[in-house]
Amino acid sequence: MNKKREPYDKIAVGERIRHKRIQLGLSQDELAVRINRATKYCSDIERGMCGMSIETMLAIARALDMNLDYMMFGEISETEREWQQKDAMTLIHIIEKAPASQRNYAIRLLKLFIAATGTSST
Repeated sequence: MNKKREPYDKIAVGERIRHKRIQLGLSQDELAVRINRATKYCSDIERGMCGMSIETMLAIARALDMNLDYMMFGEISETEREWQQKDAMTLIHIIEKAPASQRNYAIRLLKLFIAATGTSST
């Protein structure tokens, strides 16, 4: 019995990788060094122009501290969602406890970061 496997969405995977790389402030050159691959290969992956071996997927996931389910399918586990919520609550608590001048500065920095990365979610 031969079942036809659906290929993964290379473009969507590449977009998630690029987004996470940018979020971490890494260049394609830096990612390439971290995963021991050519920069052009990283660029091709991010543009969805080529597939990856399992070894490359694992190397990228490790280099970007990225969950494989999220990288490949855009799915976030319940545990990861809980950690994200906990991180957000910790950040809110830190900002609330800061003096007004530091709080305002932190909020401005966060707004700049969100604007620079072009998104408000992970």
